Amino acid sequence: MTYPLSEITEHIGLDFQGEDLIIEGIHTLSEATSTQLSFFTDSKYASQLADTKAAAVLIDEKHAGLLPSGTIALITDEAYLKLALASKFFAHKLGSEASQPTVGEACDIDKSVSFGKNVKLGDNVTLLAGCYVGDNVTIGSGTLLHPNVTLYHHTEIGSECIIHSGTVIGCDGYGFAHTKLGEHVKIYQNGNVVVENDVEIGANCAIDRAVFGTTYIRKGTKLDNLIQIAHNCDVGEHTLCAAQVGLAGSTTLGRNVVMGGQSATAGHLEVGDFATIAGKGGVTKSLEGGKTYAGFPAIDHKMWLRLQAKIMGLVKGKK
Repeated sequence: MTYPLSEITEHIGLDFQGEDLIIEGIHTLSEATSTQLSFFTDSKYASQLADTKAAAVLIDEKHAGLLPSGTIALITDEAYLKLALASKFFAHKLGSEASQPTVGEACDIDKSVSFGKNVKLGDNVTLLAGCYVGDNVTIGSGTLLHPNVTLYHHTEIGSECIIHSGTVIGCDGYGFAHTKLGEHVKIYQNGNVVVENDVEIGANCAIDRAVFGTTYIRKGTKLDNLIQIAHNCDVGEHTLCAAQVGLAGSTTLGRNVVMGGQSATAGHLEVGDFATIAGKGGVTKSLEGGKTYAGFPAIDHKMWLRLQAKIMGLVKGKK
């Protein structure tokens, strides 16, 4: 889907008088191409303005001069809200139309499975009763979907994966912009989810599609039941997450991270390779790899144990 920039700006309530361009989508400052719209809402990303290749950027007047000469500045004091309004242009059009999937050899597909359009299955794929596989989904060879798994449009599932009942992959991320009156405006989630090879996902998990770009579950990762992975997360290779883990948006986990039951992260942070987060741990800042953390906010596990001992001593009246 492509739209003239003038049509987009008219819809979102901006006055645009410059050269009209065809816009193909929306992306971040660092990832946008010369046919995409971008936005600037946080001064910590100001260093990216000079190098962006975006065709146009929603930006406040104060920072507009930092853009390269070839990028159009769309001046607004509500860039995030205007982004939300513009995102609707590029949302995948949902519908009930279906077509027969492209199916590899020796697949076993229950007759109750529903497909969207342009679905592609590898060899030896097993889809059990009640699954839904949406538009433009691909599933690699040897993958098993237990009953009532839902794969939203443009989801990519690798080979030799196991996905248990009730799990939903590719649902919308939790993204809203807010008006000055406190109303909540949906940011359409126009990215996708990629699950790499040899991943097992437990029952009743939810993995959100990216706002733009991709939410990744890297190869060899094993997720327990009842886990929430928010939009634009990147879960590293061979990670283990126990039940009720929750990752807020744009969390990056390194390889072989272990997260105990009911542990969680705040968004836009990184957990290094081979880190362990104990059960109920709350990660509020980026953490180095190779260490074990516990508590809220999560700190070094040995320090947390000493802290608990001190607190217990105070409770018991010891000095």
